[in-house]
Amino acid sequence: MAALADPNPPLSPRALYQDVAERLRQQIFARELEPGGWIDEMKLAAAFGISRTPLREALKVLAAEGLVTMKVRRGAYVTEMSRDDVTQIYHLLALLESDAAATVAAEASPAQRAELAALHAQLEKQVRRRDEFFAANERFHVMLLQVAGNRWALQTVQDLRKVMKLNRHHSLFKQGRLAQSLAEHRALIQAIEAHDAPAAARLMKAHFESGLEAA
Repeated sequence: MAALADPNPPLSPRALYQDVAERLRQQIFARELEPGGWIDEMKLAAAFGISRTPLREALKVLAAEGLVTMKVRRGAYVTEMSRDDVTQIYHLLALLESDAAATVAAEASPAQRAELAALHAQLEKQVRRRDEFFAANERFHVMLLQVAGNRWALQTVQDLRKVMKLNRHHSLFKQGRLAQSLAEHRALIQAIEAHDAPAAARLMKAHFESGLEAA
């Protein structure tokens, strides 16, 4: 008699193409693969020691994220951001995150407010270390969306922030912008701690408007 199939088979390990996608993603963020550059599939497959099949599956993942652009009969290219792209993304981020800031100011628990304040304190400490400031800044914005509790807004913002890493002229690169951004965060935290939802929304919107001007 044939053995019954296991109703709870073990989960399969992460697919190879997902690991390849993450490796390519990090190469793109590090500018090892330059915006606008052609992606040499044969060269990468050889370098990774894999066939082109998982590499192509990985490229499809990155194309869905907007990090890679597939061109008919020309292959895959790292997406290059235009000024219009940057403007449109900042507009969407301002809408989603200002709404989240208002929700957090109105509804966050004392513990959640304290956690956001702690992340802001990390920003204050990292102001002279740009890479660390970038990472802490992203953690703060992601936490704000998590506290707001709209998982669709969080997912959209995370996808948009991935694409924004393609921008050659990041707003925080501009002289004086990093300190200005920190001051804007400081005012936002004050509004959240004061339970002032309209002010929190207004300050977050202004934060992105200032970032766009500097981008």
